Amino acid sequence: MPAFRLLTLLADGRAHHITELARAIERVPQQLNSIWQQVPAHLQPLLRQRDGVWQLSRPLAWLDDAANLAPFALTVLRETTSSNDVLLNAARNGESIHRKVVVAHRQSAGRGRQGRTWQHRVGECLMFSVGWTMSVAQSQVGAVTLVVALACQQALAKLGCEVQIKWPNDLVIGLDKLGGILVESVRHNGQTHLVIGIGINFLSSPNVEQIAAVQAACTSKPTAHDVLNEVVQQLNDLLPQFEQQGFAPMQAVYEAAHRDQQQDVVLLNDGVLQHQGRVLGIDDTGALRLQTQSGEQKIVSGEISLRRPEQCAVPTQPTESHYLLLDGGNSRLKWAWVQNGEILQTHAAHYRDLTALANDWQRHSQPHTRIIGSAVCDAEKLQQVQAALPLPIQWLGSMEQALGIRNHYRHVNEHGADRWFNVLGSRKFTQNACVVVSCGTAVTVDALTHNNHYLGGSIMPGFYLMRESLLRRTAQLNRPEGEYYEFPTTTSNAITTGMTDAICGAIMMMHARLQQRTHTQVDIIITGGGALKVAKALPERFVLDNNVKIVDNLVIFGLLNWINQQ
Repeated sequence: MPAFRLLTLLADGRAHHITELARAIERVPQQLNSIWQQVPAHLQPLLRQRDGVWQLSRPLAWLDDAANLAPFALTVLRETTSSNDVLLNAARNGESIHRKVVVAHRQSAGRGRQGRTWQHRVGECLMFSVGWTMSVAQSQVGAVTLVVALACQQALAKLGCEVQIKWPNDLVIGLDKLGGILVESVRHNGQTHLVIGIGINFLSSPNVEQIAAVQAACTSKPTAHDVLNEVVQQLNDLLPQFEQQGFAPMQAVYEAAHRDQQQDVVLLNDGVLQHQGRVLGIDDTGALRLQTQSGEQKIVSGEISLRRPEQCAVPTQPTESHYLLLDGGNSRLKWAWVQNGEILQTHAAHYRDLTALANDWQRHSQPHTRIIGSAVCDAEKLQQVQAALPLPIQWLGSMEQALGIRNHYRHVNEHGADRWFNVLGSRKFTQNACVVVSCGTAVTVDALTHNNHYLGGSIMPGFYLMRESLLRRTAQLNRPEGEYYEFPTTTSNAITTGMTDAICGAIMMMHARLQQRTHTQVDIIITGGGALKVAKALPERFVLDNNVKIVDNLVIFGLLNWINQQ
């Protein structure tokens, strides 16, 4: 297409004689004006013509596929759904993506963190994806985002652009956003194949507020190739360091580039205040260290959005800002005090003695405190809980839909409330497809897709019930509790290993089914008293290939997510 080739020649912002341009696109100079009318309308006013010389007033985010990025291999696409998808699909098909770069001039389904779409006009935004393969556990992928942000910041600084990082992965100049990063991954053959999506605003757009752009911010006027080459070379330096030493050696450098270091910030989730305080720094895993009124908190990115106080009106908060949240399990009651969307403290007690709950109410309740709970215990235990508290409890059951998650359970009224709120709570810790496991009196293994469809799951006896059944119904197995061994040689250990393997097998089977259904990364979140025992027994290769998280009080987090959306 002549217009595409003409734009490629002019995109460097340098002067070109019309005879040179015409020869390159195999046309005559008299045809150039009509060809120029075929380029996107918003780019046409950038053309300057004088004495047979054409020049754009500023370079464009536009690359020639013949550009050299050694040692990286470059592919330039006029249009695609998402440059990340191109490399992800290649990795899933077993192709090598290491040091491969895909640039797209137009993306029909470009995306950013938290599922946001990337808005752009042709030539105004440099959008590309970088493939990189390394031997790190899936759980370390989150910190890669911070390494990439640091690489971009250092690359742009070399080009005269004084950019900073807004945790975890935005590039900013003051309060204005210059770029963003989305890291996705595929685990295959014992290695993690990273797809690093980067979008950098190259030209200012009159249609978008509060953005910065390379051409306006840099003291030099770098071309798109200059920016791309500098970024990938920085990645080529930093990613091997991260693979060998982790994020810790880069921690201080990241903090020096961090815009909000030692500044007051607010953290929001869909406009709802989650935390506010002063940023102390970044820990060696990449988590944000925040000093709040209740002490230091460590925040992982998840669905959190960070803002300076001056960027926010009064943040939206739940009408009632003080809650007592209850998780009524079969064996114990757990509870948490929540103020302004933040968990202050948690406790637990057996139903036979709820004195601690009553005393807690006397110490911590406020005039506007609301009590909300989820329970799977019997009616008698619910009455005991209510008797310990002076206000009525709002018990919540499973729902057809909440927080954008659709419940596909056939009869929602039969669905355990704990399972539902575990699923809602999982969104505090991952936005990927995930298997949600609760290891309590019973073990539940549930499936949630990346696009928020709860597909259902399985129920099996927990450790105590399995062991009790064996002891009651067999004559020779009444033995003391054993330990987990890969090849147990005593009956006690064989029983413990068998029970643990049954649960691990159920988790791995559900993981495989969900991965086959979604064709995406599937995380595993485990909660409950037996969570650590199960996580330790999962095969080492499975744990390295996947992101396995242990989360205490997942039902409480689910209730918290629910009230913050009301």
